[in-house]
Amino acid sequence: MITILDGGMGQELIARSGGKATPMWSLQALLDAPELISQVHADYFACGATVATANTYVILPDRLKHYGIPDRQAELMEMACKLAMEARDAYGSGKIAGSLGPLGFSYQPDKCPDIDIAAPIYETAVKQQSDFVDFHILETMSSVEQARGGLMGASISTKPVWLAISVDDQDGSKLRSGEHITEVLPLLKEFGAQALLVNCSSPEAVTTSIPLLVDCGIALGAYANGFVNISESFNKIGSTVDVLEKRKDLTPSIYADFAEKWVAAGATLVGGCCEVGPMHIKELSSRLRS
Repeated sequence: MITILDGGMGQELIARSGGKATPMWSLQALLDAPELISQVHADYFACGATVATANTYVILPDRLKHYGIPDRQAELMEMACKLAMEARDAYGSGKIAGSLGPLGFSYQPDKCPDIDIAAPIYETAVKQQSDFVDFHILETMSSVEQARGGLMGASISTKPVWLAISVDDQDGSKLRSGEHITEVLPLLKEFGAQALLVNCSSPEAVTTSIPLLVDCGIALGAYANGFVNISESFNKIGSTVDVLEKRKDLTPSIYADFAEKWVAAGATLVGGCCEVGPMHIKELSSRLRS
């Protein structure tokens, strides 16, 4: 059975707001226009998603400190999770995933803190999410050490934990750190992860990754992005996503073509990441459920 996940949140919020990207990413909408977040969640459910990923990816101490609101983590975490819950309740079914983004910065595993620093940060975050979500998902983990820190902290939760790794866009056999993707596999058993996914990487790279992970022993999934590439200038907290160019060729139909390859290779959890929106999820749902 295939589980249809939702698509990207941040880029969809920018498109709907009609504004420019801000350094705060999707956190800006949580502060200024939470109704947009509700609309995005509702639209994904309407298009066939069975999971709403709470808009909590950037609600971590390093981001909040940079933006001058370090004391609002618990408040914002609860707010984001409740928006997802309300959309799920209005729809009538579905699961809530508590997103946990990478410390340091996305796609920059060399910037992540040491495990003894990272693990307590994730432990706090999962405690703040646990009353609201059905499971936690560590997203865009780009090195073995980054994944270990996240899993170590998240393992204190009584809720299931999923691990989503991000791979090199030109070589899907490698994490963005350069390590082979199979090097994360021992972590799954060590920390009791219940799903392994490849996320926020090119669909072509994901297509390479999935067959290499099919013997991971737990549920396997994928949700790719729609960027041309990850710009070298997109490398620190405060960078804005408008330096990342959107692909013009990744129509819902073409994205679903990729997803069918992932399913054929063994994936059972399929959705979308940045620049993959409701119409992509609608096409996925139509094809994969039939």
